[in-house]
Amino acid sequence: MAKKAAAKKKSTAKKVTKTSSKTSSARKGTVAKAAKKTVKTAASRKPGAARRPKGPVWQWSAVETAAAIRSGAITAVETVEAHLDRMRAVNPRLNAVVVDLGEEALKAAHAADKQRAKGGELGLLHGVPITIKENVDYEGRPNFNGVPANKDLIAPSNSPVVRNLKKAGAIVIGLTNTPEFSFRGFTDNPLHGLTLNPWDPDITCGGSSGGAGSAVAAGIGTIAHGNDIGGSLRWPAHCNGVATIKPTQGRIPAFNGSATAERPMLAHLMSAQGPLARHVADVRLALEAMSQRDPRDPWWVPAPLVGPKPKGRIKVALAKIPEDMDVDPSVAAALRQAADHLERSGYRVSEVEVPDINGVWQTWCDIITNETVVMQEASMLKVTTEDFHKAWGGMRAKANGLDLKAWMQATAARNGHIRAWQLFFEEYPVVLAPTTVKPTPGPRDDTVSAERVQEIFWGEIRFISAINVLGLPGAVVPVAVNEGKPIGVQLIAGRYREDLALDAAAAIEKRAGVIAHRLWETLA
Repeated sequence: MAKKAAAKKKSTAKKVTKTSSKTSSARKGTVAKAAKKTVKTAASRKPGAARRPKGPVWQWSAVETAAAIRSGAITAVETVEAHLDRMRAVNPRLNAVVVDLGEEALKAAHAADKQRAKGGELGLLHGVPITIKENVDYEGRPNFNGVPANKDLIAPSNSPVVRNLKKAGAIVIGLTNTPEFSFRGFTDNPLHGLTLNPWDPDITCGGSSGGAGSAVAAGIGTIAHGNDIGGSLRWPAHCNGVATIKPTQGRIPAFNGSATAERPMLAHLMSAQGPLARHVADVRLALEAMSQRDPRDPWWVPAPLVGPKPKGRIKVALAKIPEDMDVDPSVAAALRQAADHLERSGYRVSEVEVPDINGVWQTWCDIITNETVVMQEASMLKVTTEDFHKAWGGMRAKANGLDLKAWMQATAARNGHIRAWQLFFEEYPVVLAPTTVKPTPGPRDDTVSAERVQEIFWGEIRFISAINVLGLPGAVVPVAVNEGKPIGVQLIAGRYREDLALDAAAAIEKRAGVIAHRLWETLA
């Protein structure tokens, strides 16, 4: 009976795998199809015909790396060793990776090469080196989240995003830095210290996925995992000159078994897991790997990765910037340049007002702040530093204090904001907006004063944080380098239309180039 049950289970698993594979193929976008085609073509070559991409191994894209490993042009062990060498060469000056998993990674690489030699099924990211942000569960390790007091929060299992990446064959070479409780837009904590921006130590690497952004920009791993509740993927992508996508809420499953309590509703609805990478194609590939179902997340949505293509030329709304936001000339020039890249790629760009960006941002600030005050503030303040208190105090001061009725009214207002934006996307499927309207600030600017915190979040990165309360997907792609510092722009699309945002990002990248290549010349 046991053997029959096992055989039946194995047969069912094969059917599920086939069904999953068919569904996955049907959901590919243009860039993902190209990536898959590259991998398949490389894998079908005879060993003697296998070709290595140009340049050092650590400079290859995730797509190129996966294809090279599949084709036999390089082994997973060689690939991981190259990335570990790169990490140990540049990380001491950056402090981006705070947990070196080199020994574990090499064991996984040896296993990956054996699996390929046997001719077994290989995942999308088989043998590809990546990093994970140290605020999601990594089995057997403490989930510090930048706080020394979290030393006893040992992960009983991998979080869904780690599990999905490993299922896809990715190899984790290290864990990246994050601020205390991942609550700041600047990456510093008393456990691991300050993370620097590889472009310039005098500007921030962003936060809270600052370690992730710094690492992948510098060539440590091909893909970096991060997450975003107020800009924590898109802000570091901008600061470090890399690409990302904050997916629609529910796209990528999330859960931490080490947590002492469930997350409150709105915090969960405004938070998203996602990838950072140097190439838009890598972001898309990682998004597919991360998006697989996990039953531990009740909010996960089995939405297709590709939706129907809009008819005719896609209309892009270049968001008009509110009059009270003082736009730096370098940012205005980058937005014009991005708009021109899109126009030359076949899009129709018009500068228009987007639906109540000011009201949307205030709703985000009010909801997340009041929810945090009630659910987390007292326990967080007991175990955090003065820097954290300053940064959090600045954010709290900008929020309206809400009683229960007012909080319920705010959450209801959220529905109206989402509806207005969804109707807007009927005419303009993509919105081109700034990430920030000012040059990247210093590495600890949020500890200067409460007023400086408000200036940053309200006056500079308003277009980033506002999108979280809407649950919309937002991509960031680098466009230019001004005075040695990268500038990115944001592409926002309708719910579960990550494909449209990434298509537009890819069109910009095709003309702007991969900005990280310029960084490597200075780091050589």
